[in-house]
Amino acid sequence: MAIFEPFSIDIPGSDLEDLRTRLAATRWPEELPGVGWEYGIPTSYVRELAEYWGTGYDWRAHEADANRYPQFVTEIDGQRVHFTHVCSAVADALPLLLVHGWPFEDFTAMIGPLTDPAAHGGDPADAFHLVIPTLPGFGYSGPTRRVGDAATERSAELLATLMAELGYDRYGVHGGDAGSFIAPQIGRIATERLVGVHLNDPITIPAWGDDGSDYSAADQEKLARMQDWSSKQTSGYAGMQSTRPQTLAPAVSDSPAGLLAWVLDVVNTYVDPAQPTPDAAIDRDLLLSNLSTLWFTGTIGSSMRLYKESQHWGATLADSGVPTGVAVFPGSGTVRGVAEKQNTIVHWSEFERGGHFAAMEAPDLLTGDLREFFGKLR
Repeated sequence: MAIFEPFSIDIPGSDLEDLRTRLAATRWPEELPGVGWEYGIPTSYVRELAEYWGTGYDWRAHEADANRYPQFVTEIDGQRVHFTHVCSAVADALPLLLVHGWPFEDFTAMIGPLTDPAAHGGDPADAFHLVIPTLPGFGYSGPTRRVGDAATERSAELLATLMAELGYDRYGVHGGDAGSFIAPQIGRIATERLVGVHLNDPITIPAWGDDGSDYSAADQEKLARMQDWSSKQTSGYAGMQSTRPQTLAPAVSDSPAGLLAWVLDVVNTYVDPAQPTPDAAIDRDLLLSNLSTLWFTGTIGSSMRLYKESQHWGATLADSGVPTGVAVFPGSGTVRGVAEKQNTIVHWSEFERGGHFAAMEAPDLLTGDLREFFGKLR
């Protein structure tokens, strides 16, 4: 029987001062004029954000906001698991597990609308009890200690156990990015417990030999881009994290400016393409709060092990049969034909704003889609 210990975020003042000192002492490289993002994230942009992080950003305000919600830590099969658990006042609300990906996905803006829809212009019948875990290797779940514990398959096992230990016999799950592997895998593990799986911009990897000849023209175009992905500059981070995460870890664990540059370059690749920079797509303080969490917990290195240890990449995934809904946002590489072969798709939405980090870029749209999808399954 799992023991759930109440948890509150309380970062020592010495850690905040250390962060500011390191940011102020950053050795900045020269950069070529006029190349924009062609060589990676512009140093001038990183420098501006780093200065704000060190002198203008208020961690304590974020800490107080996060601590408004009940948080807990527990141990499941030797792995510490941190989670936020917010129960709705609506007694028969549907339990919903929200699963993030790499490097983060912050669901805070959705907590109120999902747990108390009546207070946010919605129908009380759409209320959810929320369980928002931190994946192994990330943040307050702490670094992983064993090979394989950062894998998406492992996370699915731990989260299915967590929901069972919380006493939820019937629930839904949502995931994006790495969560779009974890959520369907929970469907394969706890098939009888799940009422539905909801995904945003799921990563769709075709089976070997799938040439997409029976797909739509739009899907064939996306499939061609995916097959050529490894030759593109945008895949560099994934190649590094899936092969040499420990080589990169000291740089991004020792330098907050390095962490900032590495992570936000990836974020920029996947946000709404209509937005010029990551902090145009996602609130600047929200980005820095999530970066600060990785920094203060020392987990950026262990978080990257997810890429090295997960086996889903390139695998042929069996359909769990659980009803599945998909929300697609601008810039998505999701191939509908592949998604339909690997899941029982009963709901498909496409939006004109937002991006891969939908809970942070367009929480209103993602909230509405969750209500619509699960409203048919309650």
